[in-house]
Amino acid sequence: MKYKKLLISIYNEAVNNKSYSTKLTQEILEYIDTIANKCFNQKGVFTVLVTLSIYKIQHPKQDIRIHQAQLKNGFSGRSIDAKYITPTLKEIGLPSMAESGWLTRSLEQPYPYTLDYNGKINNKEVKKAFLELIHSIEVENINPKFILFELFKQVIKVQKEDIVEIQPLENPEFLTISKIVNLLDMQFSFNYKTFGGSKLPVLAFYSIYQIIIKEISRYSGCILKNLGSHTASDRTSKSAGDIEIFKNNELFEAIEIKLDKFIDANILRIVKQKIIKYNPQRYYILSYVGIKKEDGKIIYEIIQEVKNKHGCQIIINGIIPTLKYYMRLISDLEVFYNSYLKLINADKELKSIHKQHWNKLTRGLNNGL
Repeated sequence: MKYKKLLISIYNEAVNNKSYSTKLTQEILEYIDTIANKCFNQKGVFTVLVTLSIYKIQHPKQDIRIHQAQLKNGFSGRSIDAKYITPTLKEIGLPSMAESGWLTRSLEQPYPYTLDYNGKINNKEVKKAFLELIHSIEVENINPKFILFELFKQVIKVQKEDIVEIQPLENPEFLTISKIVNLLDMQFSFNYKTFGGSKLPVLAFYSIYQIIIKEISRYSGCILKNLGSHTASDRTSKSAGDIEIFKNNELFEAIEIKLDKFIDANILRIVKQKIIKYNPQRYYILSYVGIKKEDGKIIYEIIQEVKNKHGCQIIINGIIPTLKYYMRLISDLEVFYNSYLKLINADKELKSIHKQHWNKLTRGLNNGL
């Protein structure tokens, strides 16, 4: 628990606005800003940096660049992260991975985090900032507490700037299926020029399923599993789809949602493996952009094979047509609308732009249009 207590102690200092910036060079502060400003898109980098810094404070003689026990004179950063750091980051509301930052392929390579580390961290500026900060701690003997403190301080600032409250609906009597579907269509198709937008249709369908498992007899006795991270890879999420419905402790139905990806043969092959592993009765694959036409024959062959061999019905369709169909099944559109707003407000993977755009789109509804 010493790692957890230390992390919380440094975070609390950051919350109370104490400053160590005078103890760091301008270059180091700029590297910290780079990590902080990308903390939600590069949660693995953020988590690993926090883990290594905390470990260095507790074990000052350990070279934290040697982050795997299999490396000579190394230690298992991943186990410290998974057991102490990631759970604590979740507890205090800072960016975190599903289980560990080391499950990110670009960070799990069995090489020390030296300045020439060749792990393929997508953002080159983030990669340089990450390695330079580790170098400053290990080679230049910069106190990792100072770096952590300033990092938390900047991340808290980013979080505050990202807070946008979704405006509640003032005139629910004006809701219609057509209006809601058109709003969702415009929301999903907008170019936000940032990550996170693919989570929006997942939240919309999750709101729908919160209602239909209570109102439709097919779903009697079913439980809707809590949403996981939409950015987690299949191997780390350990889930069958974006949305999962269980019945009698067994997977009953799964839904995979693709906003900007065509449904192609490769997606069907991946789904087939998930069906073999998890054995649901139905598996929905929904895409905003549709099916890859040249893969149509293979797609339908896989659907038929899975039905014949495993008894699972794969259903492929568009996001908007499926939402429109489900809207006709639920008894109260206002319940859906309010549930969707609540999920958008609470979701930590969405950016302020996603919420600002929704507020802009819904002004007409509040004016009775």
